[in-house]
Amino acid sequence: MNRAFWRWPGPTLLPGRQQSDPLQWRRLRRWLLQGGLLCLVLSLFLLSLMLGSVTIPPGEVLRALSGAGASENAWESIVLLIRLPKALTALLAGAALGVSGLLMQTLFRNPLAGPYVLGISSGASLGVALVLLGAGGTLGITLLTGLGPGGSLALAGAAMGGAALVLALVLLVARAVGSNMTLLVLGVMLASLTSALVSMLLYFSVPEQIQAYVNWSFGSFGTVSWRELRVMAPLLLAGLTLAALLAKPLDALLPGEALAQGLGLNVRRARLHIMLATAVLAGTVTAFCGPVGFLGIAVPHLCRSLAGTSGHRTLLPACMLGGAALALVAALVAELPGSNLVLPLNAVMALLGAPVVIHVLLRRRNLRRVFAS
Repeated sequence: MNRAFWRWPGPTLLPGRQQSDPLQWRRLRRWLLQGGLLCLVLSLFLLSLMLGSVTIPPGEVLRALSGAGASENAWESIVLLIRLPKALTALLAGAALGVSGLLMQTLFRNPLAGPYVLGISSGASLGVALVLLGAGGTLGITLLTGLGPGGSLALAGAAMGGAALVLALVLLVARAVGSNMTLLVLGVMLASLTSALVSMLLYFSVPEQIQAYVNWSFGSFGTVSWRELRVMAPLLLAGLTLAALLAKPLDALLPGEALAQGLGLNVRRARLHIMLATAVLAGTVTAFCGPVGFLGIAVPHLCRSLAGTSGHRTLLPACMLGGAALALVAALVAELPGSNLVLPLNAVMALLGAPVVIHVLLRRRNLRRVFAS
């Protein structure tokens, strides 16, 4: 995208100097964008610790975080045991889904591609369905409740196992397939197959099992405990690190695979690395938080508009911060501060992300320009 979202002043003439380098303006714009997003994320992170069914003053939140102790023990417990892991989960999950959406849109050159186009989310859903709806009767419910109301590592392990199974099938085919469109169709077919299996399990399940599965499918950042976060965080950080190392291959893929090969890029190896990073990011989030939708599609478009470029050295950190910010906003809205009600996270995500997708569809004539710069 060659045109910026807003116009910057052109390079100025300084006394005794030639016209300044336009590269300096691009760097300044990038740092201002990333600095602004970072300030936004930090502000939303603090708000997520303050607001909820009980409003806690910012000074008390900072005292609880610093170890000085809040004036009320209940406030300290709420901040450290409930809101802090939830905010960290939203921050990491939002960054992961934002980056995975960017990877998929670049790989498939499709502005509407998301992190689940390879069937990763459906594979994770199948793993959860086998635990909660399997032939063991109430075994899945007993296993889930026996490990705590905040969710279980067994459930997360089942979801990650289902996602890994779908990924393994796609990676095996990717070694022999040279077309990204074929991989996209394969992902859609695998998603349809796993969804059909889940529907059959739901049909033959008892109401308690169905309710447990439906609750998981709503998505939530608040069901991740500190114990689960110790597993989730390293996986997501590893996936984000791998994605950051793929900035140059992603830039090379923007004009198309043929030109990328002409530039010396090993397209097949780059594709496998991109798919692996996406699977780790999207699969881990789905395992621990449920199938969170729309965020992976909306964040890359918002960041392209703000950055005015499709260069991945700028977009990758922008999508990390933008995804984290949008996830924190969704978590705050779902919490309904001041009440004891909690809205389904996926419903809130749809309200925030659907207008972005509609905007993209209404500008279909300009979709190719998104990847042309």
